[in-house]
Amino acid sequence: MSLMYQIRRSVRVRCARIIVSLEKVEVVVPVKMSQQQIALFVSSKQAWITAAVAKVRLKTPAIVPLAPSEYSQGALIPYQGNHYPLNLEATSFKRIHVKFDGAFKVFTPHLVAPAEQHNAIKLALTAWMKNTAKVLIAQHIQRHAQRFNLTPTLVRVKTQKSRWGSCSSTNAININWLLMLAPPVILEYVVVHELCHIKEKNHSAAFWHLVAAHMPDYQQHRNWLKQHGASLMRGL
Repeated sequence: MSLMYQIRRSVRVRCARIIVSLEKVEVVVPVKMSQQQIALFVSSKQAWITAAVAKVRLKTPAIVPLAPSEYSQGALIPYQGNHYPLNLEATSFKRIHVKFDGAFKVFTPHLVAPAEQHNAIKLALTAWMKNTAKVLIAQHIQRHAQRFNLTPTLVRVKTQKSRWGSCSSTNAININWLLMLAPPVILEYVVVHELCHIKEKNHSAAFWHLVAAHMPDYQQHRNWLKQHGASLMRGL
């Protein structure tokens, strides 16, 4: 069986290695390695590559679902890589209230006019997801920070149009709440990514080694963001 793969020559590598992602199989080789040597190397690793490709396809989360065009009864809300139905219930409360238990239940005050309901529900769901993100981010930090003393000075949940996260020179971390629409492991990956910038301020080999120490399969999650990030940025 023929195996499709891409070759990337690099002055930084001494030994050939293989990177398997959802999009491709990439063989990274030294600059002077011959085509015959590459073919023999790939042939010797064919069983491993086949198994790795199958594993990536099995573990790769589904494409991030799109938000509904209208926030009405029965609409499907994207959350953590899935769709969940929206159930609306009138209430005497002055403010919209959101609950989640396998479906989104939104209590809408009588005072909210029908014409304003769409935007009001959208804002309420956004606020709920931001607050939920704070809780989940704190849990991820608690899980990963102590291992290499990667403690941020400040953690903020923000709306960002071009970044999933950032770490400042003072080790303050920002995380994009839109990651709440992605599968849970994607949020965890971005938190780990920014925590590692506390120690390594660039994307050097040392940085990625530190990320891998926390999440050995980080490349899979990084690839997911590259592939589905544009859809994710559309938001609610």
